[in-house]
Amino acid sequence: MLEKLFKLKAHRTNVRTEIVAGLTTFLAMAYILFVNPSILGATGMDKGSVFVATCLAAAIGSALMGFIANYPIALAPGMGLNAFFTYTVVLHMGYTWQIALGAVFLSACIFFALSIFKIREWIIRSIPLPLRSAIAAGIGLFLALIALENAGIVIANPATLVGLGDLTKPGPLFAMLGFILIVVLEARKITGAVLIGVLAVTVLAIALGYSPFGGVMSMPPSIAPTFMQLDIKGAFNVSLISVVFAFLFVDVFDNSGTLIGVTKRAGLADEDGNIPKMGRALVADSAAALFGSLLGTSTTTSYIESAAGVSAGGRTGLTAIVVAILFLLSLFFAPLAGSVPAFATAPALLFIAVLMTSGLAEIDWKDITVAAPVTVTALTMPFTYSIANGIAFGFITWTLAKLLTGRARELNAALIVLSILFVIKLGWLSA
Repeated sequence: MLEKLFKLKAHRTNVRTEIVAGLTTFLAMAYILFVNPSILGATGMDKGSVFVATCLAAAIGSALMGFIANYPIALAPGMGLNAFFTYTVVLHMGYTWQIALGAVFLSACIFFALSIFKIREWIIRSIPLPLRSAIAAGIGLFLALIALENAGIVIANPATLVGLGDLTKPGPLFAMLGFILIVVLEARKITGAVLIGVLAVTVLAIALGYSPFGGVMSMPPSIAPTFMQLDIKGAFNVSLISVVFAFLFVDVFDNSGTLIGVTKRAGLADEDGNIPKMGRALVADSAAALFGSLLGTSTTTSYIESAAGVSAGGRTGLTAIVVAILFLLSLFFAPLAGSVPAFATAPALLFIAVLMTSGLAEIDWKDITVAAPVTVTALTMPFTYSIANGIAFGFITWTLAKLLTGRARELNAALIVLSILFVIKLGWLSA
């Protein structure tokens, strides 16, 4: 049955290899079980319910990818997207988390339509590669600011906006220890470095009496507080157009980058670098985002950590199915997730920020019409506490820089139209 479903022999793999690959991928991305409830919980959402929604969304998304596309790619609520959901849409813009879930649902519906009608390729081609790298880097810097704030390393300062926290307190010390541990483990190629770092800090904090221990296993908490609580009607508010677009935009490029990177490493792309069954993979991903919003979590997306499983030999959707099963088993570890303090998840956020900002190395810094929009995009996100604002300023700066320096040929219709819409949004609609 497994051979018929996943064509193991054709992909030169076997059941044992796929199981090991699935376990490897799961360990590499399981930190989301602790980080996602911590981030979304800041909106007032029930953390236990978010934990269950995270497990189910990851399981459903990974299973869809495995069965529909037969790719060794796992899914879960996306880092960056959950921060945008919490810190921009809810805490900064003032919308309820129910409306934010409605925006996630609408963006997933649009993404699904784009996948079905193959419009995604046109959108991807219209956005310059440097801007894509800038958006990823900006999200990374945004996550870094959140991590440092959660750890107590960066605090508010009325004179300078931000300042250095008290580094003699337990929170900053534990966070710095966790970050160094993750970096060292990653450098030594230890599988699950982020997860080990989070759990190690948690155990140490509990042992020293700085954090309460809620247990390890129990029956799953109720999902009722978040299940089907999305407010789709409220998400149709005109000022939320850019929010829906930002969810869609980041998800489209995050998925494309992950699919390209993982399939290339797995040897699944053709000679020209094209990805067979890309349409199926995107349909699976957008469907997973729909389910996630109904369950009560931010946008579900493909995880680059899937590359860890590919490195372990994973080549088919069976790897993703194994990940899905492991996320379902994780439902019984809610007490452990509830015992993880904010300063233990902060190192994970900071490490993800390191990975996301690495794309800036590929920017042509000698071309000022590229360097300026990239810098504006990356810095505006953390400094305005908004991914949407960063995307808007980046598009506008890129378009004006090219247009006013006589390089209009480097622009396209999509860039110009989006820039005009962003000007209208920032100038006449609520920011």
